[in-house]
Amino acid sequence: MELLYTGKTKDVYQLENGNVLLKFKDDCTGKDGVFDPGENSVGLTIEGIGRANLETSVKFFEILKDAGVKTHYVSANLDDATMEVLPATVFGQGLEVICRLVATGSFIRRYGSYIEDGTPLEGGYVETTFKDDDKGDPLVTKDALVALNVMSAEMYDSMKDQTLKITNIVADELKKLGLDLYDIKFEFGYNNGEVILIDEIASGNMRVYKDGEIVPPVELTKIILGE
Repeated sequence: MELLYTGKTKDVYQLENGNVLLKFKDDCTGKDGVFDPGENSVGLTIEGIGRANLETSVKFFEILKDAGVKTHYVSANLDDATMEVLPATVFGQGLEVICRLVATGSFIRRYGSYIEDGTPLEGGYVETTFKDDDKGDPLVTKDALVALNVMSAEMYDSMKDQTLKITNIVADELKKLGLDLYDIKFEFGYNNGEVILIDEIASGNMRVYKDGEIVPPVELTKIILGE
């Protein structure tokens, strides 16, 4: 098993069968010790969050499978905090796709002069960022992605449509638990020329509120898994 990549929240290994193994870690993105899925660097470590993120991902990947949404998910080993996935090529050096249902976090830090914190973003607002720590994961538009030959316009449209669909599915599942999804972060790649969801759907990558209060990642996972 060959180490391919060491990421912020997981390590990536090549398996002999051609698939890829993701090893989940206990690191979360944030700033000054405060969890924030919109941030571009590791801000804190939460014991057990790696396995928690994996368990949550497995649950949502299974829900997406039942809904007919193709992803890279193959199987998982909760004891080892690992997930086997299909190989997929990332766009450029990696893209993150954020879907925002409510204006908050880094969105307000950028655009707070024009919108109040907590304002609903009707229909969902999708934005993409390059994975580039040195440049602070800069925002990038559809036109720029096409001009830079990172992806075609058709690929972008597919990615955006899937982002909105998946976000709505996740939000509906959380709503059943009395939870409100404010924003969520995804990654996409392509497998056999097809754009698919990769990486994870984890409590550490979403901002969720209950009765007006943010739900910490570990607590959120317990609620989602019925613990």
